[in-house]
Amino acid sequence: MQPIHKEQIIRIQAQTGWSHIDLIELWRYRELIGFLAMRDIKVLYKQSILGIVWVVAQPLMTLVVFSTLFGILLGRDGKPTLEGVPYAISTFCALVPWQYFARSLTLSGNSLVSNQQLITKVYFPRMVAPIAGITAPIVDFFVAFTILIGMMIFYGIMPTWKLVFIPVFIVFSMLTALSISLWSSAMNAIYRDVRHMLPFIVQMLMYISPVIYTTENIMASQPEWVRILYGMNPMAGVIEGFRWCLLGAINPQWQVMGASFVAVMCLLIAGMYYFRRMERIFADVV
Repeated sequence: MQPIHKEQIIRIQAQTGWSHIDLIELWRYRELIGFLAMRDIKVLYKQSILGIVWVVAQPLMTLVVFSTLFGILLGRDGKPTLEGVPYAISTFCALVPWQYFARSLTLSGNSLVSNQQLITKVYFPRMVAPIAGITAPIVDFFVAFTILIGMMIFYGIMPTWKLVFIPVFIVFSMLTALSISLWSSAMNAIYRDVRHMLPFIVQMLMYISPVIYTTENIMASQPEWVRILYGMNPMAGVIEGFRWCLLGAINPQWQVMGASFVAVMCLLIAGMYYFRRMERIFADVV
């Protein structure tokens, strides 16, 4: 008797509805994240005259402009800074995470479009692209962070034990950048005019975030619910967290930082599911 061979049927079917987030698959592609991040770093400084000097020059020029402006309008002692902390240190401490956030949002927002040839020819988790976009600017962040520590020592402000919490807020800033980048990169792949909106969004976020002023300056007389509402701006908690860790803010903005953390987690989880849902059409529309 001839052996009976049963036919095996393999059915390939596209997923419908909301797809789950496969974090294990993302981990398997960690080398690709590093490769794309390194490529972005090389492209950023290739044939650049000043190179990494721009990392420090941009926030310093911003600091000089606002320091001069507030000095003229409010006087030397009326600048919106932390109590007992020079305005230059308070503002530069905020500009360090802010510049990282702004660069990350720009790179990640255009990450799918800039990797068009790779996306249309090779399979990999598309979320790798925006993750690489927030990884590349971390080099610039540490350069600016080193300058900040040097400025603090120059002004006689020595870091305290709170410095041990700075890695928490570095991760917090990365999650904040990723939470918004997932939305912007997915929408930019479908609607190309989003890339023209990103610089405007970054600029508006800077003015409503406590970068050139402190939360205490504008919220001192406001009720608690207003502070929580203001903290729904994700970068507000990140910036105030950096000031608390590095400058030893006497009145830490716990309501603002807590509200920002909740907002970031909601944006991140919803953004991951939205990105995953749109992922199936990226190769067709990018």
